[in-house]
Amino acid sequence: MTPWEPTRRTLLQAAAGWGIALTAAPSVIAATGRQAPPRVDTHLHCFAGLKDPRFPYHQRAPYRPAEEATPESLLACMEGAEVAFAVVVHPEPYQDDHRYLLHCLEVGKGRLKGVVLLFADRPGSLDQMPRLAANGNVAAVRVHAYAPDRLPPFGQPELKRLWSMATELGLAVQIHFEPRYAPGFEPLLKEFPDTRVIIDHLGRPFQGTPQEHAVVVRWSQFPQTVMKLSAIPEPRSYPHREIGPIIRQLADAYGPDRMMFGGGFGAGATPESYRQAFERGQSYLDHLSAADQAKILGGTAARFFGFGDA
Repeated sequence: MTPWEPTRRTLLQAAAGWGIALTAAPSVIAATGRQAPPRVDTHLHCFAGLKDPRFPYHQRAPYRPAEEATPESLLACMEGAEVAFAVVVHPEPYQDDHRYLLHCLEVGKGRLKGVVLLFADRPGSLDQMPRLAANGNVAAVRVHAYAPDRLPPFGQPELKRLWSMATELGLAVQIHFEPRYAPGFEPLLKEFPDTRVIIDHLGRPFQGTPQEHAVVVRWSQFPQTVMKLSAIPEPRSYPHREIGPIIRQLADAYGPDRMMFGGGFGAGATPESYRQAFERGQSYLDHLSAADQAKILGGTAARFFGFGDA
């Protein structure tokens, strides 16, 4: 069975084993005649903070959060908000030292999967990929193209090697970028059509021009791409543009089977705030059917990441 195709029976059995209530909204049951998919958060970071000497931040860390955001706190929020599974995205303060991510996955006991951060042009970094992929709960490798000093080696053999290794090891590639850097990834989307690609944070539409972000919308033509509904900008934040029309455009372009939600957990999160994050994400999907909303809030991610497939 591929990571895209866990059966519904498997998901329900796994959820029952962990004591998770996969309660469907009446509207979803009425629309589909079936139980709703589990809710899945596909984007969160965990931090040990500054007090745990076992998991220090890397010397190259671009920022160093003082507060903890632990896997234990995450699991408590998940239980209270009825979120069945989650994906821990390894954050930049740890660079390519994955000890804390692996700790989180161990604490998660099957409810958490991870995304590693490796650097194609840093000696020895890609050599870690086979060992990390062997963990079984590592699902993807992340690549940043977010600032002039945080770019991958576009057009160079090193970045192609990262893509090729991920493909061979069955990992997805997760890309986080400003729209102006999107064209640098396009040759790899064309060369590796079998490599699943996750696009972070709606492609950061407000950190580029509409013309630059149009490239990301056009990527819906590549069937291996999946759009992540995450880091939704607040209307009161700069540049004070409405994100709703862009989310609708992306949802229509990619469809509910290629869009998944992420967000709401961090230091200070509570079950109530976590639930509200899902509700906010869902509020931007009211043009879709209840069944399609349920896919974006969990069903698509459960298939993509193979939750419950072990």
